[in-house]
Amino acid sequence: MLPRFLLADNSQETPDTIFVVHTKAPRFIIEADIDDFWNNQEIHWIDGEPGDENLIAGLVDEAEEFLEKEFENEEFLDEDEDE
Repeated sequence: MLPRFLLADNSQETPDTIFVVHTKAPRFIIEADIDDFWNNQEIHWIDGEPGDENLIAGLVDEAEEFLEKEFENEEFLDEDEDE
């Protein structure tokens, strides 16, 4: 079973961009600058954009929370490597 969200990058072509992939319907990819993810987002709908703005806002919030937790976890791992 796939996780609900995945992180992706394309560092060869877009080194300053990060992608959050939502794997459940409605599937989508949020593309944004790594340093400005919360203010510079472009959503690419795989299954077609749903008409419900509240649903979209909720999914984007969940994607942002996922990314925040991933960044926090990555920082924790970086600290362990320094010890």
